[in-house]
Order: sequence, then C-alpha cells, then structure tokens
Amino acid sequence: MPTYLTPGVYVEEVQSGARPIEGVGTAVAAFVGFAEKGPFHAPTLVTSWDQYSQVFGGFTEGTYLAHALYGYFSNGGGAAYVVRLGGAAEVASGPSVNGGRQPKAIQPVELGGFLIAAKPGVTGVSVEVADAEGENPPEDRFKLLVRRGDQVVETYEASTRKNVKGYLVTQARASKLIEVTEQQDAAQTRPAAQTLAVPDAPAAPAANGSGELARIGPAEYVGDAAARTGFGGLETIDEITMVAVPDLMGAYQRGDIDAEGVRTVQLAVISHCEQMSDRVAVLDAPPGLNAQQVRTWRNDEAGYDSRYATLYYPWVRVFDPAVGRNTTVPPSGHIAGVWARSDAERGVHKAPANEVIRGAVDLELRLSKGEQDLLNPIGVNCIRAFPGRGVRIWGARTLSSDPAWRYLNVRRLFNYLEESILLGTQWVVFEPNDDRLWSSIRRNVTAFLTEEWRRGALFGRTADEAFYVKCDRDNNPQESIDQGRVVCEIGVSPVKPAEFVVFRLAQFSDTTSLIDE
Repeated sequence: MPTYLTPGVYVEEVQSGARPIEGVGTAVAAFVGFAEKGPFHAPTLVTSWDQYSQVFGGFTEGTYLAHALYGYFSNGGGAAYVVRLGGAAEVASGPSVNGGRQPKAIQPVELGGFLIAAKPGVTGVSVEVADAEGENPPEDRFKLLVRRGDQVVETYEASTRKNVKGYLVTQARASKLIEVTEQQDAAQTRPAAQTLAVPDAPAAPAANGSGELARIGPAEYVGDAAARTGFGGLETIDEITMVAVPDLMGAYQRGDIDAEGVRTVQLAVISHCEQMSDRVAVLDAPPGLNAQQVRTWRNDEAGYDSRYATLYYPWVRVFDPAVGRNTTVPPSGHIAGVWARSDAERGVHKAPANEVIRGAVDLELRLSKGEQDLLNPIGVNCIRAFPGRGVRIWGARTLSSDPAWRYLNVRRLFNYLEESILLGTQWVVFEPNDDRLWSSIRRNVTAFLTEEWRRGALFGRTADEAFYVKCDRDNNPQESIDQGRVVCEIGVSPVKPAEFVVFRLAQFSDTTSLIDE
C-alpha cells in the first residue's frame, strides 16, 4: 500500500481481478528435410512460399521439402519452421547397416580466432592470410584470400572486430565456398600469415539433378537436443503444433535408409511430439504400396501406438517445376496446410477431414470404399478422389489404440486448451495461496472455457454440461498449501466428429383410413 504524507488528492491504478486467458495459435508447422541452400540445423521461420524460396531455394529433383512447403502454403498454412539437414557431415569410409554411409563430423580449420569450413558440395579449397593494403594498417585488419586449386577466387579485406563493417564473419556470408564462425573467447587480433587447406564438404542437393544427395542416416534426423540439431532443435520453439519429415521417404527411395531406418526416424518424431505434449506428428506411408500392403506395414512392421501421431495414405500427384511434369509426393505438407485452413475457418475442434487438397492433381492409387474399410479402423487416414468433388482427406484419426484419443481433433483441442491455460495463468505463480487466489483461477478458467463452449468446441446444451472447474479447499488441503502447490481440476467434454452418418429408411403403408371405414 502507498504511504500518504502530504494532504491532497491521489489517483491510484487498481489491478482488475479478471485476467483473461487468450487462446494460443494452433497451426504452426515444422518441416525437416533437404534444401538447395540455406542454414543447416537452424529452425528458420518462413511465412510464405516466396520467403522459403529466397532462403532455401526452389524445387530440387529427388527431394520433397520444397513440395511440402509449397503444398502447405497453398492449402492455407501461414507460418512454418524449416530445419535443413546436412552440413557438418561427410561420407565415412565404412558401410552402414542400411547399405548407405554413416555421417561423420568434419572438423573445420582454425584461423586465429575463427573457424573456417567449406560449404556443402565444395572441394579443393584453401585460405591464405596476407597483410592488409596500405601503409601501417590497423592491428585488426588483414586480407583473406580464398583459393580453389591454384586460382584466387575470393578476396576479403577483413577485420577481427565485431563492431565494424569489415568483420570477417559478416563478410564471409556472401561467400559461395566457405563458412566462417567465431570461436568462443576469440581474441580480436590479426591472425598470422599462413595458408590452410579447408577439408572438403559433403555433397549437397543439386538444383539441376546433376549432383548427388548427401547420404544421411537416421541420426541426422533425430539430432541432438544439446547441439540443437534435427528434431532436438525444435524443442526450444513452443509455438510449433505439427511436425512433418517429408524427405524421409526420399531417403528411403534412394536407398540411404532402409525400412528399419524409416521406423527409427518416425518413432523419433513421435517421441519428440509426446515429450513436448503440444504438437502432433504428420507421418507419410511408404510409397508404392497397395491397401493390403499398407495394412500389413501399419500393423506388423510399424505398429505405432500414439495419440500424438497421424498417418496419411496414399501419396498425391502434383506438378513438379523441377522436371516439368507431374510427380508423386508425400502428402504430409499438404495435410498440414489443410489443418491450418480448417483451424482458421472452423476452429481446432473441427476434424480436418472432408476437405479438398489444393494442388493435388491425382493420387498415387485411387482407393475404393472396401479398401478404406481395411485401413480406417487401424488409424490410417485415407485420401480419396470423388467424382465432381476433387481429392479430399477422408479420415481424421490418430494412431492411438485408446478410444478416448481416437480422433485427431480431440487431441489437438486438448493441446490448444492445455497450452492456452498454461500460458494464461502464469501470473498465479508466487501469489498468496488462499481462497481469493482459488476464486480468481476458477473465474478466469471458467470464462475461457465458456467462450470455447459458445464457439462449439465443447459438447453440451449448457456450460455446466460442457465443462467443470474445481479449485477450492477440497482439492487444496493444508498439506498441499504447505508444499506450495495450487491444484485446479478441469474437466471438459470435447465435440467428436460425425464419422459415420446413418439414415434409417423403412417402408410402410398408411392403413388408418381403411380401419376407420
């Protein structure tokens, strides 16, 4: 309370008891795969196809990441984080279990306080340090010559000082041959004159299809949380709600990863989503399988059981500018875009199914109703082509065997509610733990859920039927208060989709007039 010592009129701002809970975003995707250019293992936010193509390049033959992003944005996606695989890896000498090659770390060369490495696909590069031009150049200035073979192809008048325009790390960003990073605790002194050979980098995806893709094993996808690589690099980004790995199937088609490797990576995606508990994995089925083979793969080989994962089949056919004709691509990118569109138009509580996939010319395989009868009960969401209605998503199930979490929209609704309540009640921490606090919590959470019920996200004729919020002395006894805990119990009744619509028709004759006569 303020202290008043001088007579007068005082105006005070009083904190309102209502602290509304705002709904969080539900449609931010993360894509992991191969690209023509761009930063490696650094989750990069893109909000449009133009922005993606500027940072990561366009369509590249033999990869699916660009197709996934194009399908995502064309179907309604608004924001996505992209993780480009590759970078600090080279082909080792020994064969791996899957017949490919195991990744091996490349050690960049050390130059004074800097580390220099060749860009992907670059070989035969060396760097030379020379004195800066002019009389009595500053101590921090020097010249860096980049040679390819015997020819100098790049020259930099560089500095070791961060706060000047000529800082070497800043200048080298325009290089087509080398990448320069600063060592920790680097001294800002000019490096000694010397010539160093830069280790050759691995092959990168070639835009014209003339080069070879880097052969990368499952470890590259899984990554390391400490090093922020692979899926581990996505752990620090809270707003992500869906994760897709479209280029996993491209690696499988090339023979870089076998069936066991596919299962390893997909299980890692599922594990990541379960650990974060606020996102759902969008998985692709292997290509070239018929309905019975997909059923066998789903039940006997994959065997996934998770309420944080979905599986879509078959692949879709789209136009590929890289080759100038239609091609078949994994559907995960287009599916994520449909999820985003459905969330924007109807809400996260609406099952993202019976929705047209924009850009899908045809399907790898047109399924019949009988074939979908084999797949729908085991959680394979089918994509169907209907006469006069286009190519549509015709399934909305998770890969969970628990009936409570069977439907995708229920899982995503709970993710939305949990995250919104979590972020909207951060003010509660360290508040006095008494009846007034419990009452505030009940009031704010009730107001939020009431609004969700009015939007149609919760099932019930009244708000009391749709949810309940309990935070009082019953579930906050003295023992809980002494431990510094506040317990708020919330129950909601989600709206489930009308998956099977049944009309019962019966034939009857009106004989009442005959009886009256």
